[in-house]
Amino acid sequence: MKPAPFDYVRPDTLAEACALLAGDEDARVIAGGQTLVPMLAMRLARPAKLIDILRLPELAGIREENGAVVVGAATRQAQAERDPVIRASVPMLARVLPWVGHPPTRNRGTVGGSIANADPSAEIPLVAVTLGAEILLATPDGPASMPSDDFFIGPMLTAIGQGECVRAIRFPVWPRKRIGTGFFEISARKSDFAFVAAAAQVALDEEGRCLDVALGVGGVGDRPLRLDVSSLSGTRLDAASIREAVNAASGELDAMSDLHASAAYRRRVAVTLGIRALEAARDNAAANPGKGAR
Repeated sequence: MKPAPFDYVRPDTLAEACALLAGDEDARVIAGGQTLVPMLAMRLARPAKLIDILRLPELAGIREENGAVVVGAATRQAQAERDPVIRASVPMLARVLPWVGHPPTRNRGTVGGSIANADPSAEIPLVAVTLGAEILLATPDGPASMPSDDFFIGPMLTAIGQGECVRAIRFPVWPRKRIGTGFFEISARKSDFAFVAAAAQVALDEEGRCLDVALGVGGVGDRPLRLDVSSLSGTRLDAASIREAVNAASGELDAMSDLHASAAYRRRVAVTLGIRALEAARDNAAANPGKGAR
């Protein structure tokens, strides 16, 4: 099939893009196009107007500021995967990016596009929620922001309003020296959509005790979720403590069923992968004491 007819516009500024979006409720933003273009081809999406924001300078770049790493929405996923700032300061994102799609799609796909698409099984939204990232928006009234946990409200649904678009994602930097990450996912084939994924990050003190911990799961429910495993703070992250914390945090998971996996399967695998991700993060931190040093 071929796309239904649409108008194509390439604005010169982000403010112009917001004005175009505000003036046409049937307009859609396009950047990398790795999700939207196939939907257009199958006529699952029929926008009246496509607004190309890929080359807007306001959406480019990766920078450190005020204890965070800010990634412009139009940053290619492959660029972020290779970026030394992300590798040093947002190690969870660096670990997860090689699992996003395939190399050709990462060469075209953007970080902001994955966030805006809000697929509940996508890896980049999972990192954003797990780390408590902030979604920076452009609106007709100027810049705005919201926590990533509030931004994702359902499968392919976000809290973004008409006339608004994602301009950047602010990932917090943990001010610790001994940081480790772990990530696991289950899919039919490598780089396919994950049935279940789990991402973890831990910070250890010099004696191996947990100073900070974050665990998130994706693909289980209608959006990525951060699980409360704060009870692990102060422990040595031994196997029994990790298992107990993950089981307790996963007790209320509202899992979904579809043709790929049942809700019961997703809940069971979320626990297993959560435990593995935390154990891998612990071992990674212990083996790389200088990783993430500030």
